[in-house]
Amino acid sequence: MKILAILSAAAALGVTASVKATLTAPSHAPKINVKWYYVVQVTRNGKPVAGRLTMQIVDPIGGVHPVEFGPTTKNIVRWPIKGSFRDYIIWPRSSVGYPVKLRATVVGTGYRKVISYTVTPHT
Repeated sequence: MKILAILSAAAALGVTASVKATLTAPSHAPKINVKWYYVVQVTRNGKPVAGRLTMQIVDPIGGVHPVEFGPTTKNIVRWPIKGSFRDYIIWPRSSVGYPVKLRATVVGTGYRKVISYTVTPHT
């Protein structure tokens, strides 16, 4: 009886299945001045999970810069998502040859996931 109560409590807290977050893109070497698409997915047991996404670029000397949403000037900060988010970045000429990290932070009820994806833009 105690085991059943413990399992029920764990299921209620979401302990039985942890949240999985991934960041995928076609390459670690994007071309400059071209749309470079990426996807952030957040799931639990293969099903979409709601959360808030913040996208940042971390430069080689540790500076952190916000990522703008598509062609807008809106920064992706605490952006509401459910399951997946797809966008693109156009890397500027000034980034050629420098390894930078694209960092996705997803926060939701009972979880926080940080994913880094290193890229080195080229011509």
